[in-house]
Amino acid sequence: MNGRLLDVWVYLSASPLAGLTLTLLAYQAGLWAFERCGRTPLVNPVLVAVVLIIAVLKSLDVDYKTYFDGAQFVHFLLGPATVALAVPLYNQFQQVRRSAGAMLAALVAGSLTAAGSAVALGWLFGASERTLLSLAPKSVTSPIAMGIAEQIGGLPSLTAVFVMLTGIVGATLGGSVLTLIRVTDWRARGFGMGVAAHGIGTARALQVNETAGAFSGLAMGLNGLATAVLLPVLVRLFTQTG
Repeated sequence: MNGRLLDVWVYLSASPLAGLTLTLLAYQAGLWAFERCGRTPLVNPVLVAVVLIIAVLKSLDVDYKTYFDGAQFVHFLLGPATVALAVPLYNQFQQVRRSAGAMLAALVAGSLTAAGSAVALGWLFGASERTLLSLAPKSVTSPIAMGIAEQIGGLPSLTAVFVMLTGIVGATLGGSVLTLIRVTDWRARGFGMGVAAHGIGTARALQVNETAGAFSGLAMGLNGLATAVLLPVLVRLFTQTG
């Protein structure tokens, strides 16, 4: 039996399937741990999967590029998965229309707070200018955030790390924070998760409540648009006045 497993591993390690297989197994392990722990947000499946993948890559001395040659198949599915968020949004369209004014105000406040608080904390801890510019779009989904970072002078690869960490922390602690401050409306909870924690937060919102998931998906898209429009303008104004 061990010989067969070894043969399978040798085959997978020599092909792009290794990265894909590792990603799927790691997420399945994270999902198993999530269910076994009573679906507590502290055992987030994405967080568990990331830790497991890093541990395996480190122990086998596999570089990220080699891993991504296979994992890119999962990465490709991010596009269709994002489009699929339109389904719960369509089902909640009437509620979305009634909440348009409140959502607009929340979107502007949330976008500015997400970027401003990140930059302020980075500046407080002595981060370089380029790191601050990489931090600014951290609450936007990865493809948009990396494009914004490149446009304003940040490091797209560093931004991708910040985006992932933001999503994991938001999905893990966001629900508890919203409960602590007594936000009980599923529309508000979902919209807050989408603005603060983009796709990973939206995935968590969908696990909890369909209405929250719909509003979170909408918030994620609108926040990406708002940040892409507002952040370059604000950076340009700040640079000119500075």
